[in-house]
Formats: sequence, structure tokens, C-alpha cells
Amino acid sequence: MVTTRGDLQPADIRPEDLASGDFPAPWTRFYPSGVPPATDPPRYRLLGEAPADLAARRANATAFWTILPNGFNGRLSFAEVDRLSDTFAAFLREELRLRQGARVALQAPNGLAYPVVVFGVFKAGCVLVNVNPLYTPAETAFALGDSSPDVVVAIDMFADRLAQALARPEAAHVKPHIVLTQAASLFPAPERLLVGWAQKRLRKEIPTPDFPAIPFAEALARGARRVARGVSLRAYVAGLTPDSTACLQYTGGTTGIAKAAMLSHRNLIMNVSQFLCFVGSAIREDDHVLTVLPLYHCFAFTVNMLGFFFRGAANVLIPNPRPLSNLRKAFARAPISFVTGVNTLFNGLLHERWFVDAPPKSLRLSVAGGMALQDSVAKRWERVTLTPLIEGYGLSEASPVVTFNPVLRVKPGTIGVPLPWTQARVVDAAGRDAASGEPGELIVRGPQIMAGYWRQPEETALALKDGWLYTGDIATMDEEGYVTLVDRRKDMILVSGFNVYPNEVEAALGDHPGVRECAVVGVADPLSGEAVKAYVVLDDRSLDAEALRAFCKTRLAAYKTPKQIEFREQLPKSPVGKILRKDLREAPAPRAGRA
Repeated sequence: MVTTRGDLQPADIRPEDLASGDFPAPWTRFYPSGVPPATDPPRYRLLGEAPADLAARRANATAFWTILPNGFNGRLSFAEVDRLSDTFAAFLREELRLRQGARVALQAPNGLAYPVVVFGVFKAGCVLVNVNPLYTPAETAFALGDSSPDVVVAIDMFADRLAQALARPEAAHVKPHIVLTQAASLFPAPERLLVGWAQKRLRKEIPTPDFPAIPFAEALARGARRVARGVSLRAYVAGLTPDSTACLQYTGGTTGIAKAAMLSHRNLIMNVSQFLCFVGSAIREDDHVLTVLPLYHCFAFTVNMLGFFFRGAANVLIPNPRPLSNLRKAFARAPISFVTGVNTLFNGLLHERWFVDAPPKSLRLSVAGGMALQDSVAKRWERVTLTPLIEGYGLSEASPVVTFNPVLRVKPGTIGVPLPWTQARVVDAAGRDAASGEPGELIVRGPQIMAGYWRQPEETALALKDGWLYTGDIATMDEEGYVTLVDRRKDMILVSGFNVYPNEVEAALGDHPGVRECAVVGVADPLSGEAVKAYVVLDDRSLDAEALRAFCKTRLAAYKTPKQIEFREQLPKSPVGKILRKDLREAPAPRAGRA
């Protein structure tokens, strides 16, 4: 097993990681009791040290628990995560002969194989490449062609898409080893075999790969034999430093162009330390966090998988949350005390009768991020569950968490205050600090900020300037340091010279009890340059556009009120449930319909 070095020594901490002369910042006055402006040095130097430490402290406690919609489930203890990730590391280095720093792409939904592969990659001294399993072949080809992985670990359900991706010109130079996992990998044998049989024979969900592939179980068996012979896992990470790249995290970034943020071991470990220090005892060892967001997404990767794992708590993994009734067995079987998600997840659960009629009694706290949390959703969540829904903010380039609301001093509508060791400013177009309450671009710096974008120096130069990450988000900061996210700079609508922020219009529409969800974009207008257009999914089918406009006019200035309203059965969403405004902007005008 890999042993941890314990606490970092002073020489391992860079000067910029420590509280600078700018501290104490105004927001530190509102930190929870006992939270300093800067956290204590983190427990680990490298991410691969964590499993052995947790195995020593919480050996038999549940670390990961996957619950399928039919109730079939499997668990891994902290000791099992440590043992199995050792074997996967040995498989990569001894069987596949990977070198230190080699890239391993992981393209799979939430499941027990995910943390085993992740920590195995880290223990092997390799670099993890998180890839969305729902990518089209073209998108997968771009990610694989860009990152050039030596190994791809993928779910067997999408083997045909992977084959198509590897056949495309942009990925033609990639010749990886391929390891295929299953939906029920590492489940008890009876359930694993039954799920596999049903997927392959009954539902015909498992295509036959047209490339050589190694089953995940075989990879672990081969690695276990290597470990039994006495390989030195410590040698795999010799020479790595906290600044070594741990992960390539693909993102649209601050400019909307697909690219990979290079996140180091220090970035991710520090961000977990910042977050756990800030929330303190709000996250406990006996917690069970519902991990609905996919682990390839930076929010779930850092906060759920790493954060709750480091704390010694359990992740309840949901492979596929659609439809939301897929979560019902998880709430019934596990004592869910924590939920993380995006606004659409919480809004969706509030429209599920089974959830509203019997909200989980064990629930204690929920955290929203990834997109703006609507005030109406937060208030209704608290009424239904009798527990708070707290908003934070982050982005992949920041590993990702930047701000969070103090648990005991929440300001509704804000994304909270900067985490310990994090500095934030709101600046105007000239880079000057905006006045309190005035909108500007949010820029941040701290030990969680990426080194840059993989092989994209021009994009890196646009995002990182003098140590500050320019987020591309428009925000305000009040006198106490609480930040309110106004909108993405690229989503702002200019109506006759006036700025209109879609989040504000969406919040007003969302207050109407007959609106289930909505999205707002700008469209060309011959008179005003741009006009506000709303796409709306209704709960109350009797509503028409004029009634909604009249409702908005009681809350918004006339130029902010939607000029066009289009009703939809559903809105386009990303795999994490974030509404895709860009898809709506690019959508052709409807031939007919209510508008």
C-alpha cells in the first residue's frame, strides 16, 4: 500500500499559497467560527496518498455506494478503494508499461469503477483525463485527439461510439489500450451477472466492440498478481511534486472554446482543504452525499468524490438520474444527509410527487452550483425539505470552488464569500475595481487556480493575467464581500444600449407558479439591436404569452420584459442538467406554435 507523508512541511508551501498582505479581507469577518483566512497545510502532497490514509482511519466504512433504479446496489469500503486502486496502478505501470505522466482517459458514468480508476491513475503517477461519456463521437474524438491518452477506460455500453471516435481523422494518431467497465462493475457477483445479462440479452444495450479491449475485472486481476509479487508503488510517483499535473479537465472555459484546464495535485488538494475548512463540521464522517452530478464534472469530482472521501464520508453514486424517478431507490435505501446539484435538479425534484410527499428525513443540507440558483427554487426546497439549500460558485479553471455561503450566515441570492486563501475582485473593462454593488467581471486568484490550458497558450493568456483568473462572469460584490453572480458576460443582452442579464429575467419568470423552467437569450431586433426572448416550459397549460409578460412587468423594467416568448415541452440541457442557452440561440425559428 502507498503510505501518506502526513502533513506538509513548510518547504512544500509556496509563498503565494499563504495569506497575503491583502488579508484580512472584509469577508473573513463573516467566516464561520474558527475558520481562519488561510487554512492549515493540507494533509497530502499528492492525491494518491489519500486512499491509504483513509483506509487506516476508516477501513470498513462505506466510501462509495452505487444504487441502481431497480434497487440493485454495490459498495466499496475505504480499505477496498485503497486495495483496488493499488492493483489498477500496478496494471497501468507493470502490465501496460506506462511511463510516469502518461495520460489515462476515463469515459464512464458514476459507478464503483470510477474512484478505483481515478486513484489508481494518481498512484501510478499518471494524468487523468476526464471525458464525458455522453459525448458524440465527434466530441470524443476531439478530446482524445487533443489529450493523446495511452489508455482509455470506458463503459461497455458506449463501445460503438468510442470506435467511431477513434476512426475519425482528429483521433487517428491515438492508439490507446482500451479497458471496458460495466454498469455493475464491482457489485456482488449475483447482481453483477444479472445486470450484465439483462443489459446484453434483454435490452441489447451492450454493443460488441470492434477493437481489442481488456475487461476491467481482468485488468484488476492482472494488477493484483503484480502487487502480490511485491512491486513498489512508491517508485511510481518518485519525482512528482505537488505542482505536477494530476488532471486534464475539459471545459468550455471563459471564452466558450473547448479546452482542458491543467489541474495540479496542489490545485485539487488545496481546493478540497479550502472547502472542508470553510464548511467545518457541516460535513461529517457519517454523512451520505447523493452524487447525482457526473463525476467527470469538476464540481462533483472535487466536492463529492475528493471532498467527502477526504472527510471519510460516503458517496451515493447515481449512474443515470434521468428520469428523476431513478433516484427514488437511493433516497429509500440510503440515509442521504447531503445533496449537491444544479438548479434544474432541485427544481425537478420539487415536481416529483414521490419526493414532495415524503422528503428524506435524514437530509440536513444541500448545495447548489454550476448555474444560477433561482430564489423561488431555494425557498420551495426549504419549505418542502425543512433544510437549507446553499449556493456556491466555481469553475473548472479553479478546481472548481471559489466562493460559498457561510452555513450560518447565508445571504440568499448571493454565491457567498471567497474561500480561505482565495482573493476575489470585481473589475470594470479597464481593470479598475468596481464600486460596491456595481457590476463588473469577477476575477480571482488562489492556490486552486489552474496552471493554464493544455497546449493552448493563447487561450491561457486570455484567462490568466498577472496571477488573476478572469472568469468571464459578471458579478457584484457588496461591502461585506458577498458576491452576487449577475450573468455570463457572453450571455448579456444589449437592448437599446441597456444591459439585460438573462439570470434576472429567468428569476422573474421562475417566480410564476405556472412556470416549470425557463431560459432567456438575446435575439436580433431591427429597432433595439437585440430583444429579450424567453423559452418557457409550463406547469399551467392555460398560461399564454401575454399573461406572462404582464407578470414580468410587475417585476422588471419594460426593456427587460421578454418581447418574445416561446413555449417548449423541454429545454436543451447538458449532462449535468444545466440549461444550454447557446443551443437556444442557435435554434431555428419555429414554423408554428404559441409565442
